[in-house]
Amino acid sequence: MRVKNFLFTILIVVLLSACGSSTPETPVPPTAVPTITPAPTATLIPTPSTPLAILLLPADMEKSQSDLYQKTVYDLAQASGFRFQVRNTLLPTDLADPTLKVVIALPPDPGIASLAPSPPGVQFLSVNIPNLTAGGNLSVLAGDAQVELPAFLAGYVAAMISDEYHIGMMIPKDNPDAQRAFNAFSNGMTYYCGACRTFYITNVGYPTYIEVPADEDPSRYGGYANVLINDRRVYSIYVYPTLADPDFLSYIGTQGVFLFGATAPNPRPGGWVMTISPDTIKAIQLAWPNLISGQGGVNVESPLGIADVDTSILTEGKLRLAQETLDALLAGRILPTSP
Repeated sequence: MRVKNFLFTILIVVLLSACGSSTPETPVPPTAVPTITPAPTATLIPTPSTPLAILLLPADMEKSQSDLYQKTVYDLAQASGFRFQVRNTLLPTDLADPTLKVVIALPPDPGIASLAPSPPGVQFLSVNIPNLTAGGNLSVLAGDAQVELPAFLAGYVAAMISDEYHIGMMIPKDNPDAQRAFNAFSNGMTYYCGACRTFYITNVGYPTYIEVPADEDPSRYGGYANVLINDRRVYSIYVYPTLADPDFLSYIGTQGVFLFGATAPNPRPGGWVMTISPDTIKAIQLAWPNLISGQGGVNVESPLGIADVDTSILTEGKLRLAQETLDALLAGRILPTSP
């Protein structure tokens, strides 16, 4: 009996071993390596309590200019966590919004001087609106009154692109600022070419200029330009800002000379090389940190910029030299009052 039980036990063990060896082993999956999922970039979700910046633009502003101003202030607002709105008008009721913090206004004047005092927590920046005085919560960005820097750069570039340095300037008569501008224009030419020696002998000294009486009718400016172009053989003309009548500039553009100015008419005249004017966009960007921090009542200086470049006249290399010279002027490394 014991032998039978023993044999039966042996049989059970053998059968169990056989069954176990025929079953495939289940592979153990490798240990998973944890991955780090980057956190999504935070996106500003405006709420009714988010601070607000308003840009006031005229409804008839040229689209390209309007788009540029809107993008500039929109980018600044987004980077600072502000909401942004564009308006054509601003009413006293708009100023009751407790989230309103910044108003940037371009001409025509919506009455900034009377609107600004009522919400002292709002910073106002007027851009090229005349007859406003900075103070309190009103900052003023006016046209650059600096006449020497653009004149110096115009003289520099005019000498660069004109044969025999035949360059000239039109200035208002008996105007001390205009005389300073011509001196800078002359220094710009000297900075470019030194003694500016010419191959042909001429009895005209370059640069040259002609004065226009203050009471002269703009329709007669063309006669003064003809003196420079026909009698003095000038190939490039810089027109002082107060003489830049659009019809007059268009006339010069038909005479086959190069033309510079602080404001380019639309459409641009023939021969327009570049505009040397205040960079309003850059000025707004520089003023923004003070506006959102509640610091106002200041006169905002606008750096000069080069715009409206005709690249067929002022090629890439020449434009680079012009920009480097302007940068040096703005940094004070070049003085327009001395060659």
